[in-house]
Amino acid sequence: MNTSRNTSPNFYVIGDVQGCSDALTRLLVQIPVDADVWFCGDLINRGPDNLGVLRQVRDLGVRARVVLGNHDIHLLGVAAGVREAGRLDSISDILNCPERDAWLDWLRQWPLAHYEQGVLLVHAGVLPQWSLAQTLKYSQEAQQILSADDYVEQLKTLFGSSPNRWKNTLRGAERTRAIINAFTRIRVCDAQGAMDFQFKGELPDVPEGLIPWFRVPSRKTVNQPIIYGHWSALGLHYENNTVCLDTGCVWGLELTAYHYPSGETISVPAML
Repeated sequence: MNTSRNTSPNFYVIGDVQGCSDALTRLLVQIPVDADVWFCGDLINRGPDNLGVLRQVRDLGVRARVVLGNHDIHLLGVAAGVREAGRLDSISDILNCPERDAWLDWLRQWPLAHYEQGVLLVHAGVLPQWSLAQTLKYSQEAQQILSADDYVEQLKTLFGSSPNRWKNTLRGAERTRAIINAFTRIRVCDAQGAMDFQFKGELPDVPEGLIPWFRVPSRKTVNQPIIYGHWSALGLHYENNTVCLDTGCVWGLELTAYHYPSGETISVPAML
């Protein structure tokens, strides 16, 4: 984990890599060596070389910033024996490698939200009823649990889709589960911020009564620049001070880096 940072006003944010190590290699060589590199989460899973991705990110040293995504947390659950690997999962290279525990420990130290240079980085989104201060506070709450020595025991209660509505009075596992789901799984919600975890399609197909989280009129972070990934059907998308960077590399499309502050992008194809 990055523990001694030289903050650079010049950084690039990379979307969901998901084990596409070759594409990441080709993208990183186009990024200046003096620029920090942020990652939107889901470093691993579904792609062919998860370990290759983890090594490249680790080797960036203090230049790297990472937030956890749903696939990263899924890996922790599978490794802990509280989740079953799915049919499309490709995480066996991590689970079977001699450095397995070291990689799991490295991964679980990263937060769910990162704020620097006035920019907020998350994997999936932010609940509309959360302010920036609340967003960072709740990220810290969850990070303390995921990075704790007893995290395996905690993971037993942290998967599931309930509750889907945030209340400040939530406590214990329900509170942590709602926080993790908001940061790593949200795409759409209702006008009051109740999360829906079923819809994964394109914007024109959002079901009636649901709204992309970044379009909720009362969103408290509407003036806060936010960069996120997760929603591959959305692709590269700019709206309401947010940028989506999941350009579907693991589905054969592209891996994209967004430069801050210029807004310029660099993309490489998934496969040469």
